[in-house]
This record gives sequence, structure tokens and C-alpha cells, in this order.
Amino acid sequence: MKNKTLAVTYFLLSTIITWWFIKQAELLYFSKATMFLSCNIAGAKWAIQILAGWFFLQEKKWLFIKRIGFTCFIGSCVLLPYCLFYSTQLFHKFFLWSIIAAVFTMIPIYYHSVKKTGISTKWFWGWMSCLVIAVSLQLFVVFKLL
Repeated sequence: MKNKTLAVTYFLLSTIITWWFIKQAELLYFSKATMFLSCNIAGAKWAIQILAGWFFLQEKKWLFIKRIGFTCFIGSCVLLPYCLFYSTQLFHKFFLWSIIAAVFTMIPIYYHSVKKTGISTKWFWGWMSCLVIAVSLQLFVVFKLL
């Protein structure tokens, strides 16, 4: 029960922080629809991992989901300085560097979560694949950079 409660708590707090981060950068989005799309893309990479863990890990599922929830929460916490202290002159650069810092913080934590849970590193590479797809969607669909 403790793993379930912590997993839900981590992902709930992460969702709140991530939405706050997106909302603070509202001027960078083309519309409210792209803001929601951005949040959904961010959440989808985690939802895929949660569902995969739920269906394939049997007795380790809640331990794994709790650990990746913690990873997600830490990544979201890295976004907090932007939410609290963003500067109107540099907010677009701070936005980008906040995302980069969050991603590079989460990668080793996710890897450690997989190893500590005692499951195959294929789980890590599956998440990395989801991460690459999510970042690509953010860049090309949400922000239309190319």
C-alpha cells in the first residue's frame, strides 16, 4: 500500500508542478491547445511506463511505479526555479535550460530505479525511446521549430 500511495503522490505532485511550469511559459505557446498538448506529451511518456509496469511486472509493479514516480517528481522539482524566479527578459532561455536540466537529471535516476528494482535495462531504454519521441513532439509539433 505504501508504494501505491507514494507513486500516486509523486505523479500527482509532478503533474501540478509541470502544469505550473507550462502555465508560467504561456507566452511561448501558440495557444491554450498547444499548452495542453505539451502537458499531455509530457504525461504520456510516463503513462506508457506506468501501463507497461502494471501489465508486465506483476509483484514488482508498484515498486517500479513508485520509483519512476520519484524520478518524475525530481525532474519536475528541477523546473521549480523557473516557476518561482523566471525573468521576463530571459524567460525563454530559462525555460529551455530548465527542461534540459530536468531531462539530464532524470536520466540517471531512472536508470538507477530500473537497476534497483532488479528489472532488465530494456525498461530504461524503453523510457529513453519514449523520452526521445516526447522531446521530438515538443520541438516539432508543439513549438514548430522545424
